[in-house]
Amino acid sequence: MLRKRIIPCLDVRNGTVVKGVNFVGLREMGDPTAHARYYNDEGADELVILDITASREERRSMVHVVESVADALSIPLTVGGGIRSANDVRDMLNAGADRVSLNTAMVQRPDLIQEAADHFGSQCVVAAIDARKRADAPGWEVFIYGGHEPTGRDAVAWACEVEERGAGEILLTSMDRDGTQIGYDIPLLQALTAKVRIPVIASGGAGTLEHFAEGLLEGGASAVLAASLFHTRALTIPDLKSYLRTQGVPVR
Repeated sequence: MLRKRIIPCLDVRNGTVVKGVNFVGLREMGDPTAHARYYNDEGADELVILDITASREERRSMVHVVESVADALSIPLTVGGGIRSANDVRDMLNAGADRVSLNTAMVQRPDLIQEAADHFGSQCVVAAIDARKRADAPGWEVFIYGGHEPTGRDAVAWACEVEERGAGEILLTSMDRDGTQIGYDIPLLQALTAKVRIPVIASGGAGTLEHFAEGLLEGGASAVLAASLFHTRALTIPDLKSYLRTQGVPVR
């Protein structure tokens, strides 16, 4: 079994780390570079930084923030938010990112996935899917613009399509669980991981050590992502990795 990854996530707005619940009620949580340095030293396997308002505000992601964060890291960095073209992907990679996360722009123009994969390789392309359980039908719906706009797309079908188009990994966020700390959405994870061959990162809902193990073992995720639980230092990455080893989960 491949080793599982532990990934902190920095949601950034106006150059500051923020976190909310169900994509709303954002509160400020400090400087992204300071957080990055801490996680690098803590033993995180990777770091994700998302400019959460760039797409809605129709602007590019903040290159200077990415450069500062990248300078603080010796682990892989994934950057998302406001990336609309292959040139934007190049700019983020040049700023120090190892991978880029595509969301709103790839839903609006799916060819962007192939363009990015063709130019830079599938390993550089992370397809971010924000999904919410449908109230009036089975399954989960894809949302864009930081969770503000429904698309009508089925999350599982969209996951299969992004894989076919060349994405190398999926970052799957449950909007229903985001910031709640009640656990990952295991049925959503199982539905996706049963259909795609590329790695899936579980995001949204982690609140206890057990939740991480559930996401990896029951949900089938290749990596688990969390934000506020790590930002508040309620849980450390060394403690989490130690616990996962006791559960038979191979970690780095």
